Amino acid sequence: MDISTKTGQWLGYIGIVLAVIAFFWQSIWMSIIAIVLGIIGLFSDQKTVNWIAIAIAAVALIVAIV
Repeated sequence: MDISTKTGQWLGYIGIVLAVIAFFWQSIWMSIIAIVLGIIGLFSDQKTVNWIAIAIAAVALIVAIV
């Protein structure tokens, strides 16, 4: 499966936005969705943006659980 660069970039940006929203509202669900979008986005060439989305979402998920 190969995702275009533009699609991977958008998945990363949407993941980052959802991860930031997860700090304030529906923390667990938004974090999980952001992590999934980041993982899907890793199949494109835009790995940096997607890793950032995964990292922010993981932090939000840990904060929500604790």
